[in-house]
Amino acid sequence: MGYQEEKQHQLDLRYLRMARIWAENSYCVRRKVGALIVKDKMIISDGYNGTPSGFENICEDETGKTKSYVLHAEANAITKVAKSANNCDGSTLYITAAPCIECSKLIIQAGIRRVVYSDDYRSEEGLDLLRRVGIECVQYKSDELG
Repeated sequence: MGYQEEKQHQLDLRYLRMARIWAENSYCVRRKVGALIVKDKMIISDGYNGTPSGFENICEDETGKTKSYVLHAEANAITKVAKSANNCDGSTLYITAAPCIECSKLIIQAGIRRVVYSDDYRSEEGLDLLRRVGIECVQYKSDELG
């Protein structure tokens, strides 16, 4: 691995660790997911899974099933950018879990060019869609994060 590749590898691991820490903000019991959007070596947005603004911070119903209106971490991060003066063009999304198909559509439309994730999602559909349009997807397993 060359110097630039090693440097990027180390940055990827650091940002993923930060996303993992950010996931701790989630009130969801079943699964806590964190996301960071990085552009030009600056964090331009962050997000974690949870209920929309104005709702009580309870993600699961009485049976333990995730409520249908819970937002995924990447959707929260992308919508934060949309509310700012920034944009995601050419950025990297760091996320603790691979994106679902719905979030992958948002990632594509937002102009994100690279997705770095740790945990697998129950379906590869989202990653397949991203790869189809040329978005680089990189996985680092949890044991690599330290």
